Amino acid sequence: MNMEKKSIVILGAGYGGMMTVTKIQKSLRIEEAEITLVNINEYHYQTTWLHQNAVGTVSDDRTKIPIKDVINPQKVTFIQDKVLSIQPKDKKVILEKRILHYDVLVIALGFEVETFDVPGLEAYAYTINNIEKARELRRHIEHNFSLFVKEEKKNLSRLTFVIGGGGFTGVEFLGELADRVSELCKKYNVDKQLVRIINIEATPTILPGFDEQLVEYAMNSLEARGVEFITGATFKECTPTSVLFEKYGMQTKISTHTIVWSAGVKANSIIKESDFTTNKGKIEVNNDMRSPEYDNVFVIGDCALIMDFEKGKPYPPTAQIAIQESEAVAYNIRAYIRNEEMEGFKPNILGTVASLGNRDAIGIIFKNKKVLGWKATILKKIIDNRYLFKLGGLRLLVKKGKFAIFPRVK
Repeated sequence: MNMEKKSIVILGAGYGGMMTVTKIQKSLRIEEAEITLVNINEYHYQTTWLHQNAVGTVSDDRTKIPIKDVINPQKVTFIQDKVLSIQPKDKKVILEKRILHYDVLVIALGFEVETFDVPGLEAYAYTINNIEKARELRRHIEHNFSLFVKEEKKNLSRLTFVIGGGGFTGVEFLGELADRVSELCKKYNVDKQLVRIINIEATPTILPGFDEQLVEYAMNSLEARGVEFITGATFKECTPTSVLFEKYGMQTKISTHTIVWSAGVKANSIIKESDFTTNKGKIEVNNDMRSPEYDNVFVIGDCALIMDFEKGKPYPPTAQIAIQESEAVAYNIRAYIRNEEMEGFKPNILGTVASLGNRDAIGIIFKNKKVLGWKATILKKIIDNRYLFKLGGLRLLVKKGKFAIFPRVK
């Protein structure tokens, strides 16, 4: 039976995009499809490790995974380019350097930072949403320690770090920063009591919606290492040397040279600007992960909105869910090409683990089992290693894995 060779284009090499590529290249024959992966960088990176890159506890090279090390070049063509727009009616994608035509499209373009139009935030706050931003923040933190030591008139705002957002990203960064500050104080002979790490969260508690006992444990762990929490407060303005926040209708200014924003993300703006109907900037996909308007367009990760009808709200766009989505998308693309029956997708939340630095963590596994301390720390590293194995097998695991399973003791 002769079958016309289909062109499959995958936009984005995040968790969802990379796992979709690896599964499709194994499940389809060369004569069935031409697979093209488009990404702005020549590497995939683990977003869930960026908080460690941002303070220097994990090197950039550990987090980066060259795309060529994962794809099969006989089946997949990699194009390093920037996506400008998608034209689904014409089945084409406009890149900065070329135009691609497709029979099947997978949109996995990831997220952008949401600033909520806070004045000065975009200009003066640091983010940890990619490798370059994380590297920039790491250098900035150490530079301020260095300047503080050299300055004749000591400027304490150089040692004041304000982190906006108490979600998982913010909390994991707080834990890593608290550990790193101890090392920097020793390196630069700075009294640790002079350092302030302040977390500002808009909701009444950090990690909103998470288990209350574990939230209390996390706060105690972080406070013991010098972290201050200001909850129920919102950012009002950022400047190069301060942040203004409001709580109970009262505004307070904190002098600081380091503002880190981890309080909001949104789907890539290309989605909203292209010819798709969106819900909160995302495409509310069908059960088979396809766009309701275009049956040859699959959407994954931060760009897809999947409703949790039991809770009456969308599922969070986590790496865990994106990886699970990739399995359904890869299966359904093969079914689409072969005119076979597709399968529905429903997230299976296996658990959630958040690190609180190198030696502490919290988590919920198997629906309701709580883990904390060194057990959760080990589990977090096992989860990271499992992803590497699924993506690139034993070779990638050996090259990039976290094998110091038991946390270092100082």
